[in-house]
Amino acid sequence: MKPLLTILLLLASAPLATAAEKRNVLFIAVDDLNHWLGYLGRNPQTKTPHIDALAKRGVRFTKSYCAAPVCNPSRAALMSGLRPGASGVYDNGQDWKKAIAKEQTLTTQFLNAGYNVYGAGKIYHSSDHREGEWTDYAKDGGDPKTFAKSAKNDGVGGIKFAPLDCVDGDMQDYRTVSYGIEQLGKKHDKPFFLAVGLHKPHMPWNVPEKYYAMHPLDQIQLPPHKAGDLADVPAGGIKMAKPDGDHRQILESGRWKEAVQGYLAAISFCDAMIGRLMDGYDKSPHRDNTIVVFWCDHGWHLGEKEHWRKFALWEEATRSPVIWIAPGVTKPDTVCHQPVDHMSIYPTVCDLAGVPIPSHVQGPSLKPLLSSPDTKWPQPAITTFHQNNHGLRFPDWRYIRYADGGEELYDHKSDPYEWTNLANNPQYAAVKKDLAQYLPTQNVDECPRDNDGAAKAKKNAKKKAAQ
Repeated sequence: MKPLLTILLLLASAPLATAAEKRNVLFIAVDDLNHWLGYLGRNPQTKTPHIDALAKRGVRFTKSYCAAPVCNPSRAALMSGLRPGASGVYDNGQDWKKAIAKEQTLTTQFLNAGYNVYGAGKIYHSSDHREGEWTDYAKDGGDPKTFAKSAKNDGVGGIKFAPLDCVDGDMQDYRTVSYGIEQLGKKHDKPFFLAVGLHKPHMPWNVPEKYYAMHPLDQIQLPPHKAGDLADVPAGGIKMAKPDGDHRQILESGRWKEAVQGYLAAISFCDAMIGRLMDGYDKSPHRDNTIVVFWCDHGWHLGEKEHWRKFALWEEATRSPVIWIAPGVTKPDTVCHQPVDHMSIYPTVCDLAGVPIPSHVQGPSLKPLLSSPDTKWPQPAITTFHQNNHGLRFPDWRYIRYADGGEELYDHKSDPYEWTNLANNPQYAAVKKDLAQYLPTQNVDECPRDNDGAAKAKKNAKKKAAQ
């Protein structure tokens, strides 16, 4: 009995390696996908059965928001744990690698924890990544604009859409998913972190014609909108909206419904690719020991508030899906309505996998909400676009303050499409004061631009001067 007792005492005193410390991660990123998903109920025309099925497998957040409503700063913030106001990465032309140290990134934490780290597609902006932060990164699957060159009737101005005479296998995202499926099917001698980044529904909305056929043009409905919606919006918001740009061109063309059809088609293509990937996950020998997180870099406007694209601080531009599956933590078909932002993705992945969370990370782990979605969550979701412009999303309110002091306040209980700005109504002064205390106080200057971005900015300035 004594030897057995000794062994039991040694086991009790030894540090135990938990199952979570060895769990793999499937990290799924999507580009420009807003809240037009079946399970979110924002647009009844969308067809996303595979993403809806994924949402039912774990915890789906109904109020999840990006750190920035534009690709480069959103992804840089999520992957570094640093908000735009802390890194200075505010826009697409800036080189995040000059502002964010290799030691700070999410993938570096997993490499240091003994993981193999694989990537494919768009994780950082334009599939950019830094050598030494990945075990392997798939070669570019092809130019997403390849087929756009031959597409007929290819959109209005900068809003590009048209069906393609091709098959799924011709598309870049198909090859990206194939890489993910291959890694999921392999035997691995180490735990792995696998990042799979899809490009669609980013423009151009050029996808195989069968996805357009899923959304017949004669059945397309425009998103809810209000004429003159910008009348009560301050100058900072109108500057972001650019109503005389994309929106004016779309109205003059008479092709608003065609553009909506294109976006819906691109979403349906994306959904099919997620279906392929999750099928590979289900067949994987690692399925029961793999954490899944599904996220998108930001939302998208299709004419709401006289605005197109992202690049704004309203609901359509900032809200995007987040879904979690964590073995032993999440329960199927669980819904969380607390407002959260994407700064929590980095610490949550680390927390679930037993990887240390670095001290510089500026978001809290969502693990308490994953196990108990009604847990009190004391902070709002925060989105930043350019220096010192911030949007705060609370359970029932959105508050925006621009760098010039302009403000917007929306009551989502009665105004889910943000049609009535209450910021100048004295009745809500106390509400504004209460919400404003959560505005970020760190707003550093812009980080350096990359060479391509600087060249493009110079070219645009020269063109503008010549006009």
